[in-house]
Amino acid sequence: MEFRNVGFSGLRVSVAGLGCNNFGMRLDQEKTQAVVDKAIDLGVTLFDTADVYGGGQSEVMLGKALGDRRQDVIVATKFGSPMGEGPYKAGGSRRYIMAACEASLKRLGTDCIDLYQIHRPDASTPLEETMRALEDLVRSGKVRYIGHSNFAGWQAAEAHAVAKYERIAPFISAQNEYSLLNRKIDGDLVPALQQYNVGLLPYFPLASGLLTGKYTQGQEPPAGTRLAAWGPRAGRMLSDRNFETIEKLTTFAQTRGHTILDLAMGWLASKSFVPSVIAGATSPEQIAQNVAALEWRLTPEEMAEVDKITA
Repeated sequence: MEFRNVGFSGLRVSVAGLGCNNFGMRLDQEKTQAVVDKAIDLGVTLFDTADVYGGGQSEVMLGKALGDRRQDVIVATKFGSPMGEGPYKAGGSRRYIMAACEASLKRLGTDCIDLYQIHRPDASTPLEETMRALEDLVRSGKVRYIGHSNFAGWQAAEAHAVAKYERIAPFISAQNEYSLLNRKIDGDLVPALQQYNVGLLPYFPLASGLLTGKYTQGQEPPAGTRLAAWGPRAGRMLSDRNFETIEKLTTFAQTRGHTILDLAMGWLASKSFVPSVIAGATSPEQIAQNVAALEWRLTPEEMAEVDKITA
């Protein structure tokens, strides 16, 4: 397993990260344990969850599954998404952050969160307030590093300026959707991250499973898959344009002895600003496939060819 630093920080993580959003929703504790055990056996050290996943059960199950191996891995979680009704159950205010952190620590069964991330921007709270609250958590030892999720490029730039001006802990990472079928952040966020040396931890790297080869154009999504569960909402993903791109990408991969899954994961791992690729898994076999796929490193010429296909 390859390990990389997250942005400019000293935090090192496995290039394969495990997204824990299925814990407490699609997976019970027994199946969660099997996935976590397999991930650790394969060298995965980054486990990414959020307080909102499974209504808090994802954090609980992850903490139980890690057990006494907690100190051997990196636990990342998030705050800010609604955890209930009312004005005090979400956001980036100091009041909420302090309470959310304590709740996550309790659910995870740990005394420190390695990477604490704001799940989405909070327009109702000054960014300075959010970042100062996070600074206090870092100083208290309850959080080691901080990151943001779903920020735009200008928001990442603002965060950098706030940290520099206020001389407080900066964000070391950004979590955004990024895949061969969704490259919207290329022209906005990515340049900002490269400018400030902030690591990108892409989620939905397989475009909700479209880049695994399990879906067929003109046919209903297989039962039990993510897009089958989406119902009519899956229509925008199962578009003719996406399938045309997938066909070209599949041919590109196969001519080089790889699968489209290998290409989807390897393309991301070939990006210098990506320290780890966060992919969910519902079985030990799936995490093994994801880890194996991340072994491919595309050449500059191959990256350029893929750019032409996905532009």
